[in-house]
Amino acid sequence: METYRSNGKLLLTGEYVVLDGALSLALPTTLGQRLTVEKNKTSQLKWTSIDHDGSIWFESEIDIATILSQEPLKTDNAILKRLIQILRAVLSQNPNALDAHQGLSITATLEFNRSWGLGSSSTLINNLAYWANVDAFQLLKDTFGGSGYDIACAQNDTSILYRRNHSKPSIEAVDFHPKFSDQLYFVYLNAKQDSRQGIAKYRSLNKANKTTIERITSITQDMFVCDSLDAFEGLLTAHEVIISELIGQPPIKQQLFPDYNGAIKSLGAWGGDFILVSGTTHPKAYFNSKGYRTIFRYSDLILS
Repeated sequence: METYRSNGKLLLTGEYVVLDGALSLALPTTLGQRLTVEKNKTSQLKWTSIDHDGSIWFESEIDIATILSQEPLKTDNAILKRLIQILRAVLSQNPNALDAHQGLSITATLEFNRSWGLGSSSTLINNLAYWANVDAFQLLKDTFGGSGYDIACAQNDTSILYRRNHSKPSIEAVDFHPKFSDQLYFVYLNAKQDSRQGIAKYRSLNKANKTTIERITSITQDMFVCDSLDAFEGLLTAHEVIISELIGQPPIKQQLFPDYNGAIKSLGAWGGDFILVSGTTHPKAYFNSKGYRTIFRYSDLILS
């Protein structure tokens, strides 16, 4: 049996404009996804997807010959269609990844709740790329799309400075663990945000320009070397203002938490998943009173 593992992800700076080449700071998470691959004595691919609590959220048995045929799949199951698409994209890079005469049992096990937006898709893509010995960035491009920062997080155990280029992304592993990290927390907004929809909406606005990209790049650089919480909070707020103007959507603090005594920043596509909040004391009581009960300390969620 072969086993692979990839890290989850959070994007601290550069949401949306990372697509257009802004320098962004990305944080691999302690929680990720594992993939086990084992041969079986059938001609089928037996696939099982397991959530963080041990429950099976998807399973299927597929004739490998069906995957190899490239013929349209006759099913209304959207998850199965997506899985076949991914596997066929794998085959486009490595035609020998599957053999019609050799069955496989593959189990994908999440270490985090799949609704959290920590990279259930990117960790799967990266694990499959490890298994099939193919380019994970190309596999992402051929399936889900996106900037690729999530694949970089899946492959790195430290924070990264990430810049998307037209050919190969620039990835610099960095030591980002602010001395005030004990005053930083991640709060889940009880709603999963569809990254592909967020990207499509952003692209339709066609607003990003060189000045915006340079401003976000500058904030990323300043945040990386920031040595005080006050200055860090100022950078978070400035970043929120820029993205708010870009996408025409009010910052999450203005929408939901105007009375919170600290900075709040969206992470990734706005409207769901996790936010970063600062606080001189643990903000559990405040956010619990608002109905938000999934809260992580910085050091519990971020690899460093």
